[in-house]
Amino acid sequence: MQSIGNPWLWGGFAVVVTLALLADLVLMRHGGAHKVTFKEALWWSAGWVGLALLFNAGLWWYLAETAGPVLAQRVGLEFLTGYLVEKSLAVDNIFVFLMVMSYFAVPEEQRQRVLVIGVLGAIVLRALMIFAGAALLAKFHWLLYVFGAFLLLTGVKMWFAAGKEPDLEQNPALRWMRRHLRLTGEYHGQALSVRRDGRRWFTPLFAVLVLIGVTDVIFAVDSIPAIFAITADPFVVLTSNVFAVLGLRAMFFLLAGMADRFHLLPFGLAVVLGFIGLKMLAIDLVKVPVVASLGVVFAILAVTIWLSLRRPPAAAGR
Repeated sequence: MQSIGNPWLWGGFAVVVTLALLADLVLMRHGGAHKVTFKEALWWSAGWVGLALLFNAGLWWYLAETAGPVLAQRVGLEFLTGYLVEKSLAVDNIFVFLMVMSYFAVPEEQRQRVLVIGVLGAIVLRALMIFAGAALLAKFHWLLYVFGAFLLLTGVKMWFAAGKEPDLEQNPALRWMRRHLRLTGEYHGQALSVRRDGRRWFTPLFAVLVLIGVTDVIFAVDSIPAIFAITADPFVVLTSNVFAVLGLRAMFFLLAGMADRFHLLPFGLAVVLGFIGLKMLAIDLVKVPVVASLGVVFAILAVTIWLSLRRPPAAAGR
């Protein structure tokens, strides 16, 4: 598979992500477990977005110096488009996280730990799926059509499911845990399990982590094919994905009290997935420039957010 990635680029990316995660974990633990304020989440979100843009600028500069401005511009646009798509899909992921944590009444002090574990799991999972997907696409070009059809169907399904809150009581993973595991009805600090009368019991925190992990898998299956419609370069796919996921925790706390304000966003995400799916299906017939894809995705999301703010949920329902 062809890629701009070389040992220097991969090494630099690994160093940046490792340092960013360490800084996040250290600062998160500063002062112990605590409720994240809107101001704190806003600063963290801005920092993660800034870090992604700074990395993209550094990547552009490196490629411009070593491979020429044409390649640098193309890769820079691919990274930015992929980042925007993955960041947008992450918002829908966050809405599910909010529902799970509200359903289990996760204490505010424990939500950070759950999200950190979820982010780390999402990074590992996406890395495995991206390398596997890139290897398969390099050998079987026709898989692009499968991905395109899958994204188109996912977009249609998301459109009709928008506005309907999933029923966690019918969630297969939760039903399996209730049938096969002993679950306590109360939290025990940060413990995932406790022993009672010589038997192992699992806390609600364990159930939440399992559901977050399952959600990561489901959204990875949706989002990974989407970015392969933009670029097949594993380095660009992985870096844009990881930087989008890194800001997931801060975005969760930023949107925690504003989820209802963006009630039309799922419709916009459905249109984005449909557009990307059609783009993949027509990839051998129509070559859509990366800058055009970026413009379409940005316009769809901007209009959806604007309409959400103009028409509150109560007004939209009348």
